[in-house]
Amino acid sequence: MVKGLVIKSTGSWYTVRDAEGNTVACKIRGSYRIKGLRSTNPVAVGDRVEFSVLDDGSGIISHIEDRKNYIIRRASNLSREYQLIASNIDQAVLVISLVQPKTLMAFVDRFLVSAEAFRIPVVLLFNKLDLYGEEELIQMNSLVEIYENIGYQCLAVSLKSGLHTDKLRALFAGSTSVVSGNSGVGKSTLLNFLDPELNLKTSEVSSSHQSGQHTTTYAEMFLLPSGGYVIDTPGIKGFGTVDIEKNELFHFFPEIFKISAGCRFHNCLHLNEPGCAVIDAVISGEISESRYLSYLGLMSDMGDKYRK
Repeated sequence: MVKGLVIKSTGSWYTVRDAEGNTVACKIRGSYRIKGLRSTNPVAVGDRVEFSVLDDGSGIISHIEDRKNYIIRRASNLSREYQLIASNIDQAVLVISLVQPKTLMAFVDRFLVSAEAFRIPVVLLFNKLDLYGEEELIQMNSLVEIYENIGYQCLAVSLKSGLHTDKLRALFAGSTSVVSGNSGVGKSTLLNFLDPELNLKTSEVSSSHQSGQHTTTYAEMFLLPSGGYVIDTPGIKGFGTVDIEKNELFHFFPEIFKISAGCRFHNCLHLNEPGCAVIDAVISGEISESRYLSYLGLMSDMGDKYRK
């Protein structure tokens, strides 16, 4: 039995790198498919596994080591609940653009909730700074203030022009990072910046829909010159949370969780209850309205019907 690291997932096949740096194309032992897992894929990039090598040089994964964390998204396959994207992550870097295409902050907040639920630190990377006009710069500065006050690290760069990119390589050095974001925001450009030898394909943003075209169709892990690993993920147009109950959701909004200690009722959902410290904080501006609206949107997705 050989131990290795899953560095690529293409559906039914997984590329595994062993301790000597050799890569083996592996499939999963059949028993993993009948364990009632609620995911479309029982193995994720970043998993540490045990596998055996067959006579034809391919491998069979027979054991997956316990994960320290993982990140998921809601699957399109209705027979399962979620899709594993990556595991054993030190940090997630979410690439955001305010133009061509514009990232919706509701999407950002959904991503942050999912990462908080699995205790994955997130860095918000605002890209395409060279394209921002005065309006976008004002919006970006406002968003940076909101998210830094909550505790998230924010960086603003132009990967195309190289503006303010001097800190990026140090950010990724020596850690396992997952890069995510909507299609077209610059994920592949970021990876090419970190390691020009990757030469990953990038695409122009659709002029008619102002949305990115998918250039990454599967998750893959790359070893960087800095010694760290970076995981590229498919462009995500929507991000869903799984296994979070409505009475737990506010735990994953750090500022709401902090303020909730002052609510009159211990089981307050921060919707319309009397004596809600969170609603008072939204009214006073201590909690941003956009973050609270994201909270309400997620509550609504969980089946709560109420007037926003």
